Formats: sequence, structure tokens, C-alpha cells
Amino acid sequence: MYSCVQTLYHHHHGWLYTWLRSRLGNAADAADLAQDTFLRVLQKPVPPQLLAPRPFLRTIARGLVIDHWRREELRKAWLETLSNLPQGEAPNAEVQALALELLDQVAQMLDGLKTKAREAFLLAQCEGWAHADIARHLGVSVRTVERYLADALFRCYQLRYDA
Repeated sequence: MYSCVQTLYHHHHGWLYTWLRSRLGNAADAADLAQDTFLRVLQKPVPPQLLAPRPFLRTIARGLVIDHWRREELRKAWLETLSNLPQGEAPNAEVQALALELLDQVAQMLDGLKTKAREAFLLAQCEGWAHADIARHLGVSVRTVERYLADALFRCYQLRYDA
């Protein structure tokens, strides 16, 4: 396995870095994601005779790019929120980093939900809506709202305990 990945790295790292740099417009992020791509390759089985290594690497890297953009959007929103706080009320750097990590985990959880389940979860958790109100808003039964919320909570537990 190691020699297969080593060969893959040797032959395709430069190409992958260039591909990522063209997508991200940033050499440092491209280098980080290229390395992360090969870390993912080390963590999953590589077909012994990989016939199309570049599409294989591009698929992994594309997922990492999407995650990167999502984290960047979260980071920007978080920084904007912090900038709107009264002077002196912003949390310290450690709390800010922990909050950003938590936001990223919540975003991952929400990304795995269907649209109505995501909306039901946000209305219940962030807005404090009752199940009946969510059901009316979404045009579904209360039982369906309960199922959406159960799915969302199950997803939370999966991310929490599978990590």
C-alpha cells in the first residue's frame, strides 16, 4: 500500500497542486489540500491497479475544496459577527477557535440532512418553534417533523461519536 501511494504521490502531486491552486487561487491552501488529499488516500484502500489516478485524486480533492470553502464562509460569518459585538465583549482567541470548530461541525451535520429536515432542526433549535408550528410552516405532519428532528439528532450523535 505504502509504495503504491508513494508512487501516486511522486507522479501526481505536482499536477494536483497546480489543479488545486487554479481552483483556490492560493498557493498555501493548495499545498495544504494536496497534502490532505494524500492523507485521505492513505486512510482508504487504493485499488491495486488504479487505471485513472488523476480522476481518483481529483474526486478526493474536490470534496476537500468544498469543505475548505464552507469553512471559509463560516469563518467570514463568524468574524463579521465578532466585529459587530461591542468593543471588549469579543471572546478570547481560544474561545473563538473552539466556537469556529463547533460551527464547522454543525455545518457538516446540516449538510447531511434533507432540506426540510435541516429547516425543521434549525427552527426547533435556533428559533424555539414548537413541533406543530414547524409542521404548519413546512406543510407536513407533526409526526414527520418529529422524524426530521430525530434524524438530525441521530446525525449529531453520529458525528460526535464517530469522530
